[in-house]
Amino acid sequence: METAYREQFIKFGLKVQYYRKLHGLTQEAFADAIGKSWSFVAKIESPTRPFGVSMETLFRISEVLEVPVSKLFED
Repeated sequence: METAYREQFIKFGLKVQYYRKLHGLTQEAFADAIGKSWSFVAKIESPTRPFGVSMETLFRISEVLEVPVSKLFED
C-alpha cells in the first residue's frame, strides 16, 4: 500500500502491538476479540509495511485494548 502516511501507519501498528501485549493477548486472541483474522492483526502490526483500518475497526481495537483512540496515535 502506497501512502504519504507510511510512518504514522507503522507507528499505529506498533502501538496496537504494545497494548495488545500489555494485556497479555496473543494475535489470535486479539483477532477474535475484534472480529478479525489473525492475518489482519499481523498486517496491522507489521513494522515494515503500512496497513490502514476502518474507523469501526479502530474503535473496536480501542475498546478491546481499553485505551482511548488517541493513545494509539501518541508518540
